[in-house]
Amino acid sequence: MGMSPKKLDQMMKQAGIRVEEISDVEEVVIKTADAELVFEDATVTVMDAPGTKVYQVAGTPVERPKSELSISAGDVEMVMEKAGCSEADARAALTEAKGDLAEAISRLCEE
Repeated sequence: MGMSPKKLDQMMKQAGIRVEEISDVEEVVIKTADAELVFEDATVTVMDAPGTKVYQVAGTPVERPKSELSISAGDVEMVMEKAGCSEADARAALTEAKGDLAEAISRLCEE
């Protein structure tokens, strides 16, 4: 026999654990070395316990090949501003740094 939901809720409150659902989730993407798991119908629940948060994703994922690196215009502008370089140089540095802003800026400032 299992524990009643009411008793379980009471024990979780006593332990300082809160569980709530994140509303309006549009998409959850889990990136691996080879592919991406995309949950377009995701339900995300957060269990907030003292010292940690656990996120639970429920839904049906669609596996797709890892997409080519997407670099936003905002990232390019930030690198241009911080490194004082051209758009082409900023884009190239971001591509080499796999989208890592700090690394791209650092590379450009070293030159």
